[in-house]
Amino acid sequence: MFQCVSPGQHELQKMIRSLHIEHYALINQLDIELNPGFSVITGETGAGKSIILGAIGLLLGSRADHTAIKQGEQRCMIEAEFDTDGLCLEPFFIDNDLDFDGHACILRRELTATGKSRAFINDTPVTLAQIKALGDKLIDIHSQHQNLLLAREDFQLQTLDLVAQNTTEYSLYTQLYDKYKQTCCDLETAIQQAKQSREEEDYLRFQFEQLAEANLRAGEQQELEDEQETLSHAEEIKSGMYAALNLIERDDEQSTLICLKQAATALQNISHVFNPANNLAERLHSCEIELKDIADEIAGNADNIAYNPERLNEVDERLGTIYMLEKKHHVESVEALIDIQTEIEKKLSLIDQSDELIQQLTQAKEDALNAVTSQADVLTNTRQKAKAKLEKQIISLLQSLGMPNVTFKANMTPLAEPRENGADKVIFMFSANKNTDPQPLSQIASGGEIARVMLSLKALISGTVELPTIIFDEIDTGVSGNIAEKMAGIMHDMASQGRQVISITHLPQIAAQGQYHYKVYKEDGLFATTTHITQLNTEGRINEIAHMLSGATITQAALSNAKALLGLDA
Repeated sequence: MFQCVSPGQHELQKMIRSLHIEHYALINQLDIELNPGFSVITGETGAGKSIILGAIGLLLGSRADHTAIKQGEQRCMIEAEFDTDGLCLEPFFIDNDLDFDGHACILRRELTATGKSRAFINDTPVTLAQIKALGDKLIDIHSQHQNLLLAREDFQLQTLDLVAQNTTEYSLYTQLYDKYKQTCCDLETAIQQAKQSREEEDYLRFQFEQLAEANLRAGEQQELEDEQETLSHAEEIKSGMYAALNLIERDDEQSTLICLKQAATALQNISHVFNPANNLAERLHSCEIELKDIADEIAGNADNIAYNPERLNEVDERLGTIYMLEKKHHVESVEALIDIQTEIEKKLSLIDQSDELIQQLTQAKEDALNAVTSQADVLTNTRQKAKAKLEKQIISLLQSLGMPNVTFKANMTPLAEPRENGADKVIFMFSANKNTDPQPLSQIASGGEIARVMLSLKALISGTVELPTIIFDEIDTGVSGNIAEKMAGIMHDMASQGRQVISITHLPQIAAQGQYHYKVYKEDGLFATTTHITQLNTEGRINEIAHMLSGATITQAALSNAKALLGLDA
């Protein structure tokens, strides 16, 4: 068994160890060893930072596009090794029949120019859904478009649930809710079936009575058809029988029986001089006995055969009834008609029982609703308790990010009926200024405010969710200066809790606070432009941050400022 650890217990271990990208977009081949803690990635606009992020997204199960393959190549490949020590992933690997050592795993995605896509976990082929499910447990990529999630009520409710850590209560609720919805569906189906059945009840009863009156019996049709054939040719059959009997038993010396008897006697007479004759004589005697038996049977059948027009008429009428029913029900046998009769009888029985069934399902629906409502109250209680914690901590974080007068509330209102995620509606209310009533966050916050709120939420949630790696893609949009430093501090604090935090940024204040600094850049070759990434040393960091501060021409002041940001002596 593998030991699971809580956030922060296994200090700075769980992370992406390495990333390999081959023939993707502008990347020919890229290999990078990543570090634990807080890393920053910088580079000119268009250098390829988004390309690297896109490759990681492809690895984690995003939709494949063969146009992402580097021009002139037939395939691209993205591979990453993850440290999984203490992440409690063993159940996932067992459920999906995958090899797992408890310490590391390798994800790989391949895409061909023909549009074929393949995914692998530890070199075992897997489905896209499987690699996505595992990827969701390993990396959280926060890009600018994810800020739009704040406008969605379901995201706001999920955020509150994460803070509430109510997985057990929520899981029980979803089970009860699914049972309630299934009961509702069963009841609706029963009502519709009863309505439809009642509309055709008269016709069903007519069909059943017609079949029941026919009193059908399995095998009856063949018997009647044989009898009909016999009665229709009675004279012909009788004449043939007597003709055969006459040849066997006629009273002259040419009858078959007399000839057999004479032949047997002739052979018996020579048996004393020719031994085989005795056996032949006995065989002829046996034939004589068999022939006598045949003659008796022919005679009996001939006596029983008689032209009976009344019986023939009865058989004809009975077969007419059978044929009519078969044509009506589109079948070709009495056995099929009997099956139809049985099925109709079942339908009529259900009609008779439908009121009782509907009554039972109505009670079951009421019981299921009571159970769901009761558990929804439990879920609401966990959210109410978490609500104050969420509001207090978000306000504290936002105040540290330059919003001293911020108001943040998680408004909870009850729903008229339970839904799949409970019986609560949650809307985040926000105000950045004094004496301003809070309004729905998505309607009034600016881009910079949204970025700070989202970072605060991520910081709060990261303390409750076991996610080893968080990637922030330009979450610093709309902020600068001291606020950027504060945001970097929060990301640094998140990393110190035992996870890997990577920030793709344009701001020198954030870049300077990274424990590790990577630069993405492009090179123009003879035939193509390619994207590269390198980890910067101290001198490289000074130059890169100075470049971010002053632009193309790096001034001495920019270099001094860069050293100051890095905490180095100017």
